[in-house]
Amino acid sequence: MRTCITVLSLLVCAGVIPRMVHAQQPVNVAPNAPVDHPVSMDSCIIAAVNRAVAPLIARAKATYPDAKARFLRGLPPKHSFFVITRLHDSLGRFEQVFVAVDSIRADATRRQVIVGRIWSPIHLVTGYQLKQRYIFPEADLVDWLIARPDGSEEGNLVGNFMDTWQPPATCRP
Repeated sequence: MRTCITVLSLLVCAGVIPRMVHAQQPVNVAPNAPVDHPVSMDSCIIAAVNRAVAPLIARAKATYPDAKARFLRGLPPKHSFFVITRLHDSLGRFEQVFVAVDSIRADATRRQVIVGRIWSPIHLVTGYQLKQRYIFPEADLVDWLIARPDGSEEGNLVGNFMDTWQPPATCRP
């Protein structure tokens, strides 16, 4: 038993155990939090959305390091950190989803990755499911969101914009 404890202590000190085990963070979403509204899009609308949200994605990426640092220091009780990314499938389709963040770390190539769980119902892409563990490079981040226990949000620039955005007349039938 003592040998087992010594080996476990060495593994923890060497950082082996933290790389192997990723504790799930509790996810808290207030009952009165804004509801996501999935939207189907054709290629014209996708192109228009991509043009419209490009500056918002750039702003979200610019403000992400501060949100990440706050998450790593520890958010207040019942606050949850989400990031938004796009899932792609073998048919070339994509779907934008929330990922509940469990950890952010360097992978074997030393690039920063986000480890979490898909927190959106999947409507279009195949090969993914709600609450599935998902790891992706920080570079693929679209937006971020801190959900507060009172139902308010911080971040979610793209989502808030999409709640009021209308496709251009050139995309309407």
